[in-house]
Amino acid sequence: MSDKRIDKAGAVRPGEELPIASLVEWINSHIPDLQGTPKVTQYSGGASNWTYCLDFENKSVILRRPPAGTKAKGAHDMGREYGLQKALQIVYPKVPEMLGYTDDESVIGAEFYIMQKFEGIIPRQNMPRDFTISAADARKLCESALDGLIELHNVDYKAADLAHIAKGEGYTQRQISGWTGRYQKAKTWNVPAGKKVTDWLASNIPSKEKICITHNDYRFDNLVLNAQNPQQIIGVLDWELATLGDPLMDLGNSLAYWVQADDDWLARRTRRQPTHLPGMMTRKEVIQYYCDKQGLKTEDFAFYEVYGLFRLAAIVQQIYYRYHHKQTRNPQYKHLWIYVHYLLHRCRKIINKNK
Repeated sequence: MSDKRIDKAGAVRPGEELPIASLVEWINSHIPDLQGTPKVTQYSGGASNWTYCLDFENKSVILRRPPAGTKAKGAHDMGREYGLQKALQIVYPKVPEMLGYTDDESVIGAEFYIMQKFEGIIPRQNMPRDFTISAADARKLCESALDGLIELHNVDYKAADLAHIAKGEGYTQRQISGWTGRYQKAKTWNVPAGKKVTDWLASNIPSKEKICITHNDYRFDNLVLNAQNPQQIIGVLDWELATLGDPLMDLGNSLAYWVQADDDWLARRTRRQPTHLPGMMTRKEVIQYYCDKQGLKTEDFAFYEVYGLFRLAAIVQQIYYRYHHKQTRNPQYKHLWIYVHYLLHRCRKIINKNK
């Protein structure tokens, strides 16, 4: 009997079907060990790249392609995502194995790549039905997740031949100026200017930065757990935003999504991962654990926490801007401006505490 806790794809969304005949023809030429005609399902979400499961007679694999329509410059670069993972998988085995890539858009209407499918549990907003976890095991899961991030940050990216993927040095400065500009460009009349936060970030850029591989979307819902031992991380997914950056900024990005059990009602309404469960670490404990393992001082973390929250505020505002200007009619976006106020409020609280 199949394990109902294992993550599964669903029906393909209307208008996002794959042309099976031309796809199978390409696969037969480039990945010949896949047998038969696949059953195609699709993973939910799809605001970014579209992700499908192809169930062949002998194996299931994953196909990733960009969404339809106009794309921002540098976004949805399947070739970059494929090449980065292919090089990184050799030194960081939590990355899925890459099986094939093409930029020939005549095959399915867009470039795409095919990769290994990890069979396991993905902790989304809530754990799957029929899944229970003790407080002790929830603590172990947190530790495993953070150990996976630490392992990534300690990869020798030069030995992995990944020094070319980004500029590296000066990353911190570029992130602050970049996200400040993006927030200002997306500002609408009903959100704060955020000048106190952006001025503080610009004035408090740390004098030292370490450059390493950063994931930049490292959350529980991008991790795959071993179904037989759910405290073990067997896979890390969604490498679209990975780059050469600063590890503490990567952790700050992760913490912005970390909603704990005693947070206020507005934070709890936005929770996207099961960090509220008994035994899960608080944000303070996450920082302590990471810094202890990496030999860093926790009192130096305020800048990175504010950065993560401001970056998330800018991302949310960019989404709301599209709704505000009727570029999308998704009703879920209608009240996102309130959340922007809240995130900037969180930033100011940390700044005032660290004056």
